[in-house]
Amino acid sequence: MASKGIQEKTRYVVVTGANKGTGFETVRQLASNEGFIVILTARDEKRGMEATTNLHQLGFSNVVFHKLDVLDPDSILSLAQFIQQKFGRLDILVNNAGASGLIVDEAGLKALNIDPVAWLSGKVAKQVEGVIKQSYEKAQECLNTNYYGVKRVTEALLPLLKLSPSARIANVSSLRSELRRIPNESIRNELGNLETLSEDRVEAILNKFLHDFKENAIEENGWSVMLPAYSISKAVLNAYTRILAKRYPAMCINCVHPGYVDTDINWHTGTLTVEEGAKGPVKCALIEDGGPTGRYFDQTEVAGF
Repeated sequence: MASKGIQEKTRYVVVTGANKGTGFETVRQLASNEGFIVILTARDEKRGMEATTNLHQLGFSNVVFHKLDVLDPDSILSLAQFIQQKFGRLDILVNNAGASGLIVDEAGLKALNIDPVAWLSGKVAKQVEGVIKQSYEKAQECLNTNYYGVKRVTEALLPLLKLSPSARIANVSSLRSELRRIPNESIRNELGNLETLSEDRVEAILNKFLHDFKENAIEENGWSVMLPAYSISKAVLNAYTRILAKRYPAMCINCVHPGYVDTDINWHTGTLTVEEGAKGPVKCALIEDGGPTGRYFDQTEVAGF
């Protein structure tokens, strides 16, 4: 463990899913701050090591790699033990790792040449049916990564975050998370009511979603038809963010839509650069004491859920 004097001046950061895209750029931007040590995590050890080496070559010697699979409790425990033994606490957690829940014919999608505005509106769900395949297993994987994976990692690292004088959690969300995009009014109201929100209620909503997905009743029962599993996974991630922020008022815990960034998660249909996309997560990671908590950021601005 670092000596006490150095340790008190240093801020320790974890970014999940950070070997490429917005996660990698988030690491780079955070590592540019003096006194930061950033733990770049990735499911694939080879890719994670290569990403870390790339950052070292750019002069960011304060980046270290640790393998992390958010689907694997043993992998999460290994990360927590590493941080405990090496640094003694954690100051910032950026939950960036995510999955789309779909199998996509990228060439076919590109050939459709869909206007970005139309894509963001969610009105092209029928148009893309021929190039996007959904399955119950992929839907489960999406929820397990984007919601349950974040929960597993956060709960494992909370004891270390509680030791920080200014803990921050930034959960990377999506435009698809916004409640107005869910047709079912009852689901919108339940996810939007902070007074009654609980992890049990979130769990019940996800169980209902999976039941309706299996029964091919997504549209009929008022779920988003555009990227349905991904959309609800991010909506409940926002809800979990609000639950955590209420539970831990001394921390700043927010969720953030990074923008329509050109990355693998949207099959490179995005229009923003990763440099632009990382600005929101970095801002949430660096919020000053007394700043916003339990809020949803649309890129770098606070927005409505």
